[in-house]
Amino acid sequence: MNKLYYGDNLEVMRKHIRDEAVDLCYIDPPFNSKRTYNQIYNNIGKEDKAQAQAFIDTWTWNDDAIKGLSEIHENDKGIYTSQTIELINGLDKVLKKGSLLSYLVHMTQRIAEIHRILKPTGSFYLHCDPTASHYLKLVLDSVFCANKGEFQNEIIWCYKERELSKNRWNRKHDVIFFYSKTDNYTFNSNEVLETYSEVTRKKFKYKDENGYYMIRGKGTDINSPVYKADGLSPEHEKKYPDLTYRQYIKEGVLPRDWWEIGIINKAANERLGYPTQKPEALLEKIVKASSNKGDVIFDPYCGCGTSSIVAERLGRNWIGIDITYQSISLILKRMEDTFGKKVLPTIQLTGVPEDFESAEALAHKEDDRTRKEFEKWFVLAFSDNRAIINEKKGGDGGIDGIAYMMDRNKKGESELNRVLFSVKSDKVLSPKVVRELNGTIEREGAAMGYLLTLYPMKNLIAESKKYGSYHNTLLDKDFPKIEVISVQEMLDGKRITIPTTHEIAVTKSAEEKGSDTQHKMELE
Repeated sequence: MNKLYYGDNLEVMRKHIRDEAVDLCYIDPPFNSKRTYNQIYNNIGKEDKAQAQAFIDTWTWNDDAIKGLSEIHENDKGIYTSQTIELINGLDKVLKKGSLLSYLVHMTQRIAEIHRILKPTGSFYLHCDPTASHYLKLVLDSVFCANKGEFQNEIIWCYKERELSKNRWNRKHDVIFFYSKTDNYTFNSNEVLETYSEVTRKKFKYKDENGYYMIRGKGTDINSPVYKADGLSPEHEKKYPDLTYRQYIKEGVLPRDWWEIGIINKAANERLGYPTQKPEALLEKIVKASSNKGDVIFDPYCGCGTSSIVAERLGRNWIGIDITYQSISLILKRMEDTFGKKVLPTIQLTGVPEDFESAEALAHKEDDRTRKEFEKWFVLAFSDNRAIINEKKGGDGGIDGIAYMMDRNKKGESELNRVLFSVKSDKVLSPKVVRELNGTIEREGAAMGYLLTLYPMKNLIAESKKYGSYHNTLLDKDFPKIEVISVQEMLDGKRITIPTTHEIAVTKSAEEKGSDTQHKMELE
């Protein structure tokens, strides 16, 4: 069964993933790409602790960094090599205790765990930009090469987009480091052969029962008259049968360490709007080359789930971890949209609250990295991953999420109306919060709203009934203008019932048929 974990990847790896369990690991960890390298290196600028969440590229020298550095120094579990310990000690002296060292300590802890988890035949790909790749290469060498592993490639992913810089060469590539745990590893070169150029294809002008081919000279004898020659004729083949061979066009060009793969453009079907989303074609190349069907693909920074989607499509098993519930929700939604509802029961979800106690614990976490995770989890879980989280860091008017409901306007035209979500975790709440939500609904021109509470609130339910209902013309159905839902109700199975944007495609299809009855049947 495929596994998706919600939580800190270091903790998850240590608690849930055994030694030598994974065939291929790919990571695209966050980095502070929005700040200049000099700011990171010299620790210039004030750190905004309110932004210090795991999914934001911000690193501070905090308690986690102090604990991590101490763990590497002490090495109680023997997971770090002497080279790793000496490297981090040296970087501590050079970089001092700041953002960059915090990032490198974070990465060192996790790279060491990934090495433990990889099978002896396993491979590891680390995706980064050139900002800190030189430091990460040192960490990787100290973990892998000091443990009989091997550095295989520095892959350059080249892409094109608008060139904006007039002060330096425009940065249009990422770096991907490829390591193997031993010298015995999977690499399926035939699965990632590159397409011949048109000029080369024209050389394959002969055909037999195996397809089109060209005649080439072998490279075994430097004194051969056809040594490494291509585009030879059948006469050469007859004259030098032991010095020539047939190369078939289906073989393609052996893969190079630089890849030209376009970034995800705004019109691409796979585009999700996730800020660091990578093209599926990029992951397909890695998964095909370094794993086989049935192997386990691991991504501890799984983000929007591209590695998991590709693994699922290519018949691999997969494990993903992310510290934000938004990512977990997005992956589940993406899996359902790509493979249908049948895929969801095949995914084992761990770390998500399953009872009131765990939900309460999530709501009262003080960790900056998970500061708003309770609100996100509640909104997304209750809406079956159909809502959008409100990312404003202040002045949000109490709006924690938004969904869009299909309806018809007075002209009979389809339209989208907003549904607002407000989440409260206080033990005691006055009816004032319901009145405030109603005021926000009116001010924002929304249709209705949900007040999601950690604890049951009978007084709020009574207050909410004062505001009447909203009539959805499309379904000819009334919905409460404000509905109060507790965590326990949601855990017991209560979910949003309005026709959200997930059904827009269905609605448009029915609309083209010109049938209101069809609308109602398909949406309900």
